[in-house]
Amino acid sequence: MTVTAPLVVHVVPMRRRHLRSVLRIEAQVYPRPWSHSLFLSELALRGSRAYFVARVGRDLVGYAGIMLAGDDAHVTTIAVDPAHHREKIGTRLLLVLTREALARGARNMTLEVRLSNRGAQDLYRRFGFAPVGVRKNYYQETHEDALVMWVHEIDTPDYGALLAAVERTVPGETYYEERRR
Repeated sequence: MTVTAPLVVHVVPMRRRHLRSVLRIEAQVYPRPWSHSLFLSELALRGSRAYFVARVGRDLVGYAGIMLAGDDAHVTTIAVDPAHHREKIGTRLLLVLTREALARGARNMTLEVRLSNRGAQDLYRRFGFAPVGVRKNYYQETHEDALVMWVHEIDTPDYGALLAAVERTVPGETYYEERRR
């Protein structure tokens, strides 16, 4: 029986230098990946967007982003390298996105997820997201519908307790570098 060392993950703000690795993962997990120029345009919108990458050692293993508008934060993307699925990378990234949303004054969060992606839906439910509707043919490249999910009142002590409980389920260590404002 082999014993593996606890995973150490560093979550840092996404920078241009990360885009080659981000695009590699993007191409593996999405039928119609975002382009280099789309990521660049998102990174340029620092006032209303926040993007992060997760690294294990020198390897970039996941990334995620949010768009902020008023009291709401919209999860624009979250992806994990398939070689690192089931290591709670997505959980770590969603924790960081939620904390960033809170730091920027959001009270609610929303996202769309493929109806077929049960694993992602389970992750979002652990964070309190609940389905509110379906967007027909949202993923045009596969003609798949999206489940729209929301979580409200993320700025309350009860939600803070939920985040703390989720964080306790994450093994290993997570180091987080804050975005420069």
